[in-house]
Amino acid sequence: MAQKQSFWFSSNGLAALMLIGAVSYFLFMEHREHLFQFLPFLILLLCPLMHIFMHGGHGHGGHGGHGEDNTRNGQNDLGYQKGYEDGLRDREEQEKNQ
Repeated sequence: MAQKQSFWFSSNGLAALMLIGAVSYFLFMEHREHLFQFLPFLILLLCPLMHIFMHGGHGHGGHGGHGEDNTRNGQNDLGYQKGYEDGLRDREEQEKNQ
């Protein structure tokens, strides 16, 4: 089975990268003052964009049913249960010592 080539390594992708590079260069060289003026807003704009585009690889498809299956998120795991009980015991000891 042939592996699908990435868009960025195709001829259209390389042309898009070159266009993005040229536009970025001219924006930086010709409009440096305007670019630095809006830099804080651009950084704030990156936060939601990164959240939208970077969470695609986590397999979050079908968000329905959060919390219904505790075995998948480790709640029925023996190690999780032991750590939880140890934490409760430590907290009780700290409250006694105070």
